Amino acid sequence: MEQRQRGSFTGKLGYVLSAAGASVGLGNIWRFPYLSAKYGGGIFLLVYILLALTFGYTMIIAETAIGRATGKSPIGAFRTYSNSGTARLGGWMNALIPILIVPYYSVIGGWVCKYLYAFLCTDMGTITSDTFFTDFISNGVSTEFWFGVFVLLDLLVIFMGVENGIERISRIMMPLLLVLAVVICAYVISRPGAIAGVRYFLIPDLKNFSWMTVAAAMGQMFYSLSIAMGILVTFGSYMKKDVSIEDSTRQVEIFDTGIAILAGLMIIPAVFAFSGGDAKALKQGPSLMFDMMPKIFAGMEFGRIIGILFFVLVLFAALTSSIALTECAVSIFTDEFGWSRVKGTIVIGIIMVALGSLSCLGYGPLAFIKIIGMSFLDFFDFLTNSVMMPISALMICLYVTRYMGVWRVEQEVMQDGHPFRRKKVFRFMIRYICPIFVVVILLTSIANAFGWIRI
Repeated sequence: MEQRQRGSFTGKLGYVLSAAGASVGLGNIWRFPYLSAKYGGGIFLLVYILLALTFGYTMIIAETAIGRATGKSPIGAFRTYSNSGTARLGGWMNALIPILIVPYYSVIGGWVCKYLYAFLCTDMGTITSDTFFTDFISNGVSTEFWFGVFVLLDLLVIFMGVENGIERISRIMMPLLLVLAVVICAYVISRPGAIAGVRYFLIPDLKNFSWMTVAAAMGQMFYSLSIAMGILVTFGSYMKKDVSIEDSTRQVEIFDTGIAILAGLMIIPAVFAFSGGDAKALKQGPSLMFDMMPKIFAGMEFGRIIGILFFVLVLFAALTSSIALTECAVSIFTDEFGWSRVKGTIVIGIIMVALGSLSCLGYGPLAFIKIIGMSFLDFFDFLTNSVMMPISALMICLYVTRYMGVWRVEQEVMQDGHPFRRKKVFRFMIRYICPIFVVVILLTSIANAFGWIRI
């Protein structure tokens, strides 16, 4: 009865597209190509795929099984099998992360809306000027407006519910996103000089391998697969019992990794062609998408059209991830406080506007305020991604092995006679390797943020 009251996906396709939509976001579009270029291209891609098949697979299985077995959002799910401090910490950590991420993520979503509008209506010379991006993000009024546009798009879908909102939008956006990615890739790869970028990205070269390749790929797992954000627990609670968790996990992995590879094939060959084969041009982080890519499009035939398609694709990716984060927060409010979906959506909307406004203004009127040397947006990103998510992942591993029991996860995966083909891999990873991985990610991320090492 509770599952029907909370809403559910109509079936396997609805879950897979919604979970893939949660996973495919800005991290796939710009962060994956940026890290791939920085840490060896093909060798980074190979390491990432190996980790996705082991570490990523294990965490998705665990979180989805926790959600479906309990039928609850993170706080209630972790409380089901234990009321210990570790279990409570895991539940609250999973609950707080999406509430803190979605405001600043929506700010970046607003930047995407602005660039899409600019490619539709603004002179290309203006868009590609060296100061266009910095002038925009330092203008508090403009960033607030576009942030508000993105928030309204997000909340509209959440108001519509699980089946009529999230699932329906994902069924439309995810196939379109895939088609757009393929079209842009095909065009970019056909540009002169682009094949060198394709080779760099796809062909592993052991000479480029280092420990930092592994550390960076492990960190990317969290961004790419929505691990330890509470999303997979929440979406698992909406999954029907006759849907195979293992098969769905494999399809989410394939879809997410495929989009990341397509993003690499969109961006890396384009930058190679634009820069004459200089891989250093890729190492610009966030400004790569908002500064370098418009200049590349401006130099292409049909550049405005390609730019429009690119930012439509990025908007779809940003919106599906933002919707998943917001839904997780709303689910927590409805489960823990008994609020209606409308009230929960209004409250998270207020939180998004309040915290998101700090991130909006942090590059403009509030730029003089720094938290451990970071702007508001950078600080929220550091707190959630570098500190809270690794701790949350560690709590998930401990919860499964000490309280819920690995056997219960296996039982949930094998509901209705579904096979658990990689059961031995799951057991070994969740008990031994995953906890080590997340501790390494935590220490590496903190050391990187404080400048002790550089990723």
